Amino acid sequence: MLSVNTFRLLAVLGAFLVQGVNATPFQFDEKTYRHDVETLASDEFEGRGPLSKGETLTVEYLEKAYKAIGLKPGFGDSYRQAVPMAKITADQTMQLTIADVVLKNGRDFTARTEQIQPQVSLDNSDVVFVGYGINAPEYQWNDYANVDVTGKTVIVLVNDPGFATQDPNVFKGNAMTYYGRWTYKYEEAARQGAKAVFIVHETAPAAYGWNVVENSNTNTKYTLVDNHKNQSHIGVMGWVSHPSAQKIFSAAGLDYDTLKLSAAKPGFKAIPLKLNANLTLKNQIELATSYNVAGILPGSSQADEWLVMHAHWDHLGKTIEDGKTVILNGAVDNASGVAGVLQLARHFTDQASAPKRSILFSTFTAEETGLIGAQYFAENPPVPTKQLVSFLNIDGMNVGKGVDYILRYGQGVSELENYLDAAAKAQGRVVKADPRPQNGLMFRSDHFALAQQGVPGLLFMSLGDTDPDYIAHKYHQGADDYDASWHLGGVKQDLTLISDIIEKLANNNDWPKWLEESDFKKRRAQDGK
Repeated sequence: MLSVNTFRLLAVLGAFLVQGVNATPFQFDEKTYRHDVETLASDEFEGRGPLSKGETLTVEYLEKAYKAIGLKPGFGDSYRQAVPMAKITADQTMQLTIADVVLKNGRDFTARTEQIQPQVSLDNSDVVFVGYGINAPEYQWNDYANVDVTGKTVIVLVNDPGFATQDPNVFKGNAMTYYGRWTYKYEEAARQGAKAVFIVHETAPAAYGWNVVENSNTNTKYTLVDNHKNQSHIGVMGWVSHPSAQKIFSAAGLDYDTLKLSAAKPGFKAIPLKLNANLTLKNQIELATSYNVAGILPGSSQADEWLVMHAHWDHLGKTIEDGKTVILNGAVDNASGVAGVLQLARHFTDQASAPKRSILFSTFTAEETGLIGAQYFAENPPVPTKQLVSFLNIDGMNVGKGVDYILRYGQGVSELENYLDAAAKAQGRVVKADPRPQNGLMFRSDHFALAQQGVPGLLFMSLGDTDPDYIAHKYHQGADDYDASWHLGGVKQDLTLISDIIEKLANNNDWPKWLEESDFKKRRAQDGK
């Protein structure tokens, strides 16, 4: 007997084989797409850093585009959603000392804070190694068991024990769980009362080189601000390089690589290093407002049911490399995705009649600093989350030639996978599982903030898959620039697939459900979905 989910897949596939009455095939406007990417990724836009001249230009460009396309304002009478943020710039002359090990900022470690205060200091702070820094009852794992880290500095490993062991029975094996993400490490350490966290970087489990850590953490950063000036957040959010970690453990008379192996075994107990950390983190703080930008195509008969098509507009602004200012233009990440959203918006507004459901075409701020714009939207949506059918998210497109597959991030997560399967099959493509599940991409883009509010989503991302050189030499680096020689066959192919999924979801009565038991599923149930 066929399962319920198999029946649903067959139904979805059948829908893809019958073109909608009012739908016309997606037409890729290459000239306009190139113009959008080239403009957004130009030096004039200064890397699209939030709260900068680059943001002003980007928001104005998007607002003008949404109006020209014919979309209505996505936030009441405005295309903009104000996102109150703090802009925090740390003094980069700082140094970290642990015992007699002196570490240089950028080269050996990075440190920042989200607390709203001009200075955070570590004064002879006790240092404790707490393995992976995970407290996960469902996996019978607690690295903080029987240790008090209140006010102390903890050193933790990146990723989770599943990746370290490659054992499918440990966490999720090679596939990263949220417990492996750096965001979780900081959140859990704060809950445990620690003053500082330093994550040991290694390229394989982190999924990127030290240069990405350095570029992402040694320039201006952003955060939402709560009523207590983020005092519940960890005081110092840091990374240390692998060689630096080896030096620190050696100073304690311990071998880092040996302890790393023991930390991946059940029953690991935290180890006080009997060393003290000292650091003075000075900050320039500016409270300011950034903006999410969105336009809506109102539905014809089910207008209170919204489908969201999204890409984040921000990148990393500017940084200093070898004493020179470098603009991090983020052409693939994510000007390519923003231009894709604009293409889809033009397509659906050009249809003979509006879809049944409303479609919100959105572009959010500050994804690169921790999904800040998405988090604010998810907690302050223009309509209740129970009215959001799903959230489709582009974060980096395949600007090369088309391929015979589409990547799926996560498996057995939600019924939206049925839509992806059917759309790919209609194109004669196969769905390929994420080849790097250890990278945790499910948790690293804006759809995750909506998932935390129960809204199921799909991630469309091609970073590093069709361009093996991308992660090593372009990702979050100055080389991520627009290139007129891009083929763009992959963009046309994927936008056609995405438009087909939107067409079906915007004109049926389906509410795709979460498949696996999770906090996402529980949250959706609270909305009665």
